Amino acid sequence: MRIRLDRTLCDGFGYCAKHAPGYFSLDDWGYASMTGNGTVAEGDEPDVMRALMDCPVHAIIEIDEQDDDV
Repeated sequence: MRIRLDRTLCDGFGYCAKHAPGYFSLDDWGYASMTGNGTVAEGDEPDVMRALMDCPVHAIIEIDEQDDDV
């Protein structure tokens, strides 16, 4: 699984850092930053999916593996 974060959509709710702190951190104003290159370890997929699904502004996007081949 691969993800990306659209920081322009982030409103600072912080659910991503709550559910998947190994992949998201919050800056001083509460806005999210992604840690790493977006590759999610198989064992972490449930936590990252929870972060993705709970983001009220849909700032976390799952990257379709086929898009990487383009």
